[in-house]
Amino acid sequence: MAEHSQAVTTGQATRALVAGSVGNFIEWYEFGVYGYLATVIAGNFFTLQGQSGLTGLLLTYASFALAFFCRPIGAIIFGRIGDRIGRKPTLIAVVLLMTLATTVIGLLPTYAAIGVAAPLLLTLMRMLQGLFAGGEFGGAVSLMTEFAPPGKRGLYGAWQSFTVSLGLLCGVGLVALLAYGLGSEQLTQWGWRIPFLLALPMGLVALWLRVRLDETPTFTQSKKASVLAVPAPLGTTLKAIALGIGRMMGWSAGGYTFLVVMPSYLQTSLHASFLQALVATVLGNLGFALAILPAGLLSDKLGRKKVMIAAMLVVIVLSFPLLHLLQDSQSSLWAKGIAVLIAGAAIGTIAGPGPAMLAEMFPTRTRYTGLGLSYSLSNAVFSGCAGLIITGLIKQTGNLDIPAWYVVATCIVSLFALMTLRRDDHLRELEK
Repeated sequence: MAEHSQAVTTGQATRALVAGSVGNFIEWYEFGVYGYLATVIAGNFFTLQGQSGLTGLLLTYASFALAFFCRPIGAIIFGRIGDRIGRKPTLIAVVLLMTLATTVIGLLPTYAAIGVAAPLLLTLMRMLQGLFAGGEFGGAVSLMTEFAPPGKRGLYGAWQSFTVSLGLLCGVGLVALLAYGLGSEQLTQWGWRIPFLLALPMGLVALWLRVRLDETPTFTQSKKASVLAVPAPLGTTLKAIALGIGRMMGWSAGGYTFLVVMPSYLQTSLHASFLQALVATVLGNLGFALAILPAGLLSDKLGRKKVMIAAMLVVIVLSFPLLHLLQDSQSSLWAKGIAVLIAGAAIGTIAGPGPAMLAEMFPTRTRYTGLGLSYSLSNAVFSGCAGLIITGLIKQTGNLDIPAWYVVATCIVSLFALMTLRRDDHLRELEK
């Protein structure tokens, strides 16, 4: 059966693109805000009397990592539901639950108010966020790529990564604005709550958009043909998930190292000011955002393999020189800005074709679950632990090149995994 034998209108495809994208935006806006406010959150929730700021930061990143390790559980739970009853109802539930958990974080009392209960409650909310967010990627990418017109899966899937970048960019932009407008003292006392509370109106908009969605034509056709009732071979699915993780390692590690962990690295290791670190991160996220959609479009023309391997090589070659430029006290602010812009653009060129590449690895009956698990497991290990690994190793060794070593090592593994891609995957129909 042809992929689009059930006619898809422009309106349906556009609604799917917007509804899928807005949930991703909220998810990564919040995760970015937490990363960018790591030093503030550490002071309010995790830095006890007699502890160093670096210890509090490590505890903050530990809760960050815990949230990521809950994602695979959410990917399994919501993925199974989404592969059985549909993409639409599952995505509605996911965005509602994510919004509630994020809003609660903005209302939590600090350690000064309720003692040890504060970091425990924060960690619980982070874990719930991770659980619910685990159901977002697989459903959103399934939705967008299954509605995509022929020859445009790379572009449609790239919107997932693009709205991730917008979420991170809006998160860091808002934090920078609050830091500038309120000052450090007010931001620490109460201003940090604002970005989390803003998730509530965003979530209500996302909920309204998803309620108006249609189910994807690919899922509907497979359900009518009883394809969904036939279980996929477990070994084949697990192999595809493992390969997907390998292909994503460099994307996960590089993205979080350069775009999320970098503000804390610049402050704690290079002694940059809070505002300087955030401005540098805005530039990195800007480069990331600008590269994503062109890379997705290019992958529809040249293939996922060529575009992603070329971008991975660029990251491997430039990681150390770019980091050394940031470390050089003699380099100008402009030079440092260009360095983070280039790093962001290189990661964005990987992230553009990435969602479509993963969607093409799984049949409809396991796509939601397979996408979600590949993405969440890779992010749990290589994104969620990035701050913990980098900060911990710098604390133990004093080596300021640790971020580059981490990114290069993971990108080399991804490079070999990407070499197994078929050159014509972008031309094939999605498997039923």
